[in-house]
Amino acid sequence: MTESLRPTPSEIRAYRAENPKMRERDIAAQLGVSEAALVAAECGLTAVRIDADANRFLLRAEELGEVMALTRNESAVHEKIGVYEKITTGEMASIVLGEQIDLRVFPSAWAHAFAVTKTDDSGEARKSLQFFDKWGNAVHKLHLRPASNVAAYDKIVEDFRLDDQAQTFVADASTPAGDDKPENVVDVTELRDRWAKMTDTHQFHGLLRKLKIGRRQALQHIGDDFAWRLDPSSVETMMRESAVIELPIMCFVGNRGMIQIHSGPVAKIAPMGPWLNVMDPTFHLHLRTDHIAELWAVRKPTADGHVTSIEALDAKGEMIIQFFGKRKEGFAERPEWRDIAEGLARLDTTVAA
Repeated sequence: MTESLRPTPSEIRAYRAENPKMRERDIAAQLGVSEAALVAAECGLTAVRIDADANRFLLRAEELGEVMALTRNESAVHEKIGVYEKITTGEMASIVLGEQIDLRVFPSAWAHAFAVTKTDDSGEARKSLQFFDKWGNAVHKLHLRPASNVAAYDKIVEDFRLDDQAQTFVADASTPAGDDKPENVVDVTELRDRWAKMTDTHQFHGLLRKLKIGRRQALQHIGDDFAWRLDPSSVETMMRESAVIELPIMCFVGNRGMIQIHSGPVAKIAPMGPWLNVMDPTFHLHLRTDHIAELWAVRKPTADGHVTSIEALDAKGEMIIQFFGKRKEGFAERPEWRDIAEGLARLDTTVAA
């Protein structure tokens, strides 16, 4: 969209006022702007531009007490209630290892931030901190709860407030890079050799970089002793079977700037249209199952024996969501999780060489 056709801040506000029940992401799509542009249009009204430095935020986040942390991508929304604690900051990556809020943060992706105050239908003020990448895509959001420290929030907003409070937002002109790589020739022998020699699941990304291939390419070529296709409905099956035996699982949802993790059982599973929802006391998940183009069960070798993940990819080959059985380093994978993963319905497909 050219600058001349881009809606003005007042036009954005008018459209939002006319569609009070519409989700912000849907409004942004309708208007052809980024989600950050919607928020920026409210600067001086319900929003304040603040410093987007991820590590500066993390060093103050624990002051807020109990909050709701939200991380999403195009197809999944991951919400956790808890406290930001056990925080370690780094230039390339930072970590939050709280009892409930468990995050892997990539600070270079954080480019814009706002403090937002909205009034709900009951007249109560809802306060949040919202962080976006340079294209205006949401990276992470923090919403205050009744038990949150509002005074700490107000002080953070005061300390982080920027001089620039413009209502306009122009996304970076570059095109965001996808997770998957262009189709390169895959040396299957080298892929299988390197895969078999992994001793930690975190080595997988290095393997992909070394071979200059994408995740989807690796899964398609590795062979069904390491990865096999599942019916997309297997996500719900896995959740329900885990819930029945109260099996603790790990659920990862991420984007360029954040990965948010739930570790523990799931209980209340509620499908609604294309959405598969988990509605537990401290964990909410909203997953667009119709966006799952490929679902894989994946075995990765570790020093403690192989571990099994369930990985959902979209049509572009980008990760939507990933599941593991909960385990501690130094311990083998839970047999109950392995039984569930290996018992899920497979797709009868022929992998192209």
